[in-house]
Amino acid sequence: MLSLTWLIPMYPLVGSIICGFYGLKIGKDKVAKVACGSVILSFLTTLLVLGGYANLPEGESIYEQVMFTWIAAGNLNIEWGYQIDGLSLVMLMVVSGVGSLIHIYAVGYMYEEYSFYRFFAYFNLFVFAMLILVMGNNFLMMFIGWEGVGCCSYFLIGYYFDKKSACDAGTKAFVVNRVGDFAFLLAVMYIFKLFGSIDFSHVMEHAATTVVFESEDITIITMLLFIGATGKSAQIPLYTWLPDAMEGPTPVSALIHAATMVTAGVYMVVRCNALFVMAPITMWIVALVGGGTALFAATIGTAQYDIKRVLAYSTVSQIGYMFLACGVGAFTAAIFHLVTHAFFKACLFLGSGSVIHGVHGEQDMRKMGGLKKYMPKTYWTFVISTAAIAGIVPLSGFFSKDEILYHSLMDGNIMFWGMGVCGAFITAFYMSRLVIMTFHGKYNVDPEVHPHESPAIMTNVLIVLAILAAIGGLLGIPIMHGAHFLKHVLAPVLEFDLATAIDHSTHVLHEQGRHAPHWGHLLEHHEEHNVLTEVLLMGFSLCVALAGIATAYLFYIKFPSWPEKIMQTQGGFELVRNKYYVDEVYDATFVKPTVEGSYILWRQADAKGIDGTVNGVAKIIGWFSQQARVFQSGFVRNYALFMVMGFIFFLIVAF
Repeated sequence: MLSLTWLIPMYPLVGSIICGFYGLKIGKDKVAKVACGSVILSFLTTLLVLGGYANLPEGESIYEQVMFTWIAAGNLNIEWGYQIDGLSLVMLMVVSGVGSLIHIYAVGYMYEEYSFYRFFAYFNLFVFAMLILVMGNNFLMMFIGWEGVGCCSYFLIGYYFDKKSACDAGTKAFVVNRVGDFAFLLAVMYIFKLFGSIDFSHVMEHAATTVVFESEDITIITMLLFIGATGKSAQIPLYTWLPDAMEGPTPVSALIHAATMVTAGVYMVVRCNALFVMAPITMWIVALVGGGTALFAATIGTAQYDIKRVLAYSTVSQIGYMFLACGVGAFTAAIFHLVTHAFFKACLFLGSGSVIHGVHGEQDMRKMGGLKKYMPKTYWTFVISTAAIAGIVPLSGFFSKDEILYHSLMDGNIMFWGMGVCGAFITAFYMSRLVIMTFHGKYNVDPEVHPHESPAIMTNVLIVLAILAAIGGLLGIPIMHGAHFLKHVLAPVLEFDLATAIDHSTHVLHEQGRHAPHWGHLLEHHEEHNVLTEVLLMGFSLCVALAGIATAYLFYIKFPSWPEKIMQTQGGFELVRNKYYVDEVYDATFVKPTVEGSYILWRQADAKGIDGTVNGVAKIIGWFSQQARVFQSGFVRNYALFMVMGFIFFLIVAF
């Protein structure tokens, strides 16, 4: 079954080609079958590959399928190959499984669009690129997929290209991601310089014996990789593109900006765990940025009124939790939350799309309210997913978020744990606020709009995702470590011999005549599971979530006048509602100077300098030509006279 691996990305690629080139000819129904069928086939093939992987001989945890040699130049030998292990299989299940559901939903949501075929051509192409990203067996293949999903994101964010805001949002996403992508590419070059290879298996296997622990080399590499991750996964300071990306159709937000692409940075950090563990400084920065982003984005979500923008900032915040987990070394917890987040956040985004569909395109929650009775299926799936993201037991988000908070305190420090706890409280508050403003309270829908439930093709997908959001925690119940399925699956990928790395680093430093720091305390740490401590922390995090929900209830149901009073009396609310003016600061610091500088270069350097030089040469030649025209009278007798005079002059000079 493992030999079928190459088919997983091939199906959506073929689907994209058919939809893109023949979509108008074959019609919407066939486009829908091709687009959805291709991703479903990828999912089914992934299940077959999973079965083959489970039957690998004991001791083997990686299967590589090399298709051909892609680049061969000197010592550089890059293969086009796929790597199947526990981590890639988890990501394949998420991308193809959740991707299939979102494709089915999109058929109902986008059916009335004229460019239906174009949308699914982009959608399938995105899935192909994402599959290449998570299946590639080397850094360059990951980078190809990395750039591919960025390109498709640009297409899909700007799908409504007749809207300037959509075009601007797509451009913003493209430009901001170039910053991170450039850093990622530099890291790949640096890795090849140190290791002589960019194959994952080679680099991770030799990390402990190639670089020095805490050295400048490994710190630079991991920092460059993390900068790349902050761009793709929308973390501080490169997060600003994601909220604007809501200009794209809602299924785009669900697939790209919730379940798959924005988690690519987390996947990359976990894939490179052997490198990051060797760089404690980078790990601390990853945890700080992740925790800071989780808290920062959550506060902004409390003051937004666009239903999709609330979820966008929620996505930024939740991915911050994943990086917080990576920063404290809880890589399994990061992937666990990545999976559960794909379930409940895809359901929430698609649920918001169902609401928007039901109220004829309205996205402002202040113009909603009381929609529960009109959209019961959307409402209950939305409530389940909201409870999951808030961390209510026994839903999936409770277990994955609790595991992150537990490791933040036990493996990190109280500051990281405090960031996570505060973010959890605010998340429960603003998500409950979203549910109340949309489905409860006063009916504020425009009288000309008649709310209605979405068609079955959309609501059935919501039901499936809500079920997954409810039971997804079974993949890894923290208190039952023997039942932590994901921990067992990811263990071979996360194996790293820290003792060997420290011994090698100490030996290298002694040979260089340098003093080796005392790293022995790092070896003293081993996983000690304190059940009582975890139970207490779980109880505390549940109380925090309930407190957030209760606060939203007081503010928006019991005393609905409070928010208005706070807005009028507290100046800080305006700051939060305007997203701390980060976009304005970036515009003033980077965008406007760049535009003005470009204008100066255009008017002065280009128009006057380059064009002036070229035009000046032309004018000089033109002047000489004007003078030469005096001698070009067109009369033969004049030319004969000049010839005779020239001949006489030649004779005088010569003799």
